[in-house]
Amino acid sequence: MAETNDDIVGLIGNLEPGKPEFAGHLKRFSANPLFLGLRLRGAINNHLGEDRVLADIKRLADLDQTLDIHGGARMLAPTLMIAGKFPSLRIVVNHLPFGDWDGNVPEMRRALAELTRHPNVYMKVSAVVRRLKGEVVVDPEFYRPGLDALYELFGPDRLVYGSNWPVSDQIAPYTNVRGVMNDYLATRSRSDAEKYFWRNSLVAYRWIPRGAAAKLVR
Repeated sequence: MAETNDDIVGLIGNLEPGKPEFAGHLKRFSANPLFLGLRLRGAINNHLGEDRVLADIKRLADLDQTLDIHGGARMLAPTLMIAGKFPSLRIVVNHLPFGDWDGNVPEMRRALAELTRHPNVYMKVSAVVRRLKGEVVVDPEFYRPGLDALYELFGPDRLVYGSNWPVSDQIAPYTNVRGVMNDYLATRSRSDAEKYFWRNSLVAYRWIPRGAAAKLVR
């Protein structure tokens, strides 16, 4: 489907490092330029230190692929370990800000600050919108403390947009998800907005500019 739909500029796979079939599957899929990497989930946390898992993550780095990491705050320490062992590997931590973080949880801020030392680690800001008393909060000022904290830590070059659609529909319509970030970024430069919405993802994932997206990179 991806090959015949120009609106799809790349995809992230669901291969599990450490499995006997991993190396063969990765070699096969990575031969297609639309295959950009894989997503690591929290369930693998107990096995991350195993040689077979680390060997497979090295294979990913050697093939110049990207590693998405999902699992919330508990995955920050494993992310730091992986980034230290494989500095060339591009890593995207999924679904920031975690929970109701507003930048004031010291332990989480320290963990994120440690990750800023690794230039190939990016934050996907894709879990912003919240509900209060059953109502979607659309005022960007409600989210500003947490978003400002992420910008203070990682700067404008390492934050990546993610809609988290269709999961986001459980919280709010896509127009609200995108609208909150549009309104927040209205107080920053146009360059910052472009980096957040697409330029940084091009660096982090090295997706293929095609279809409508090709017009962006001319």
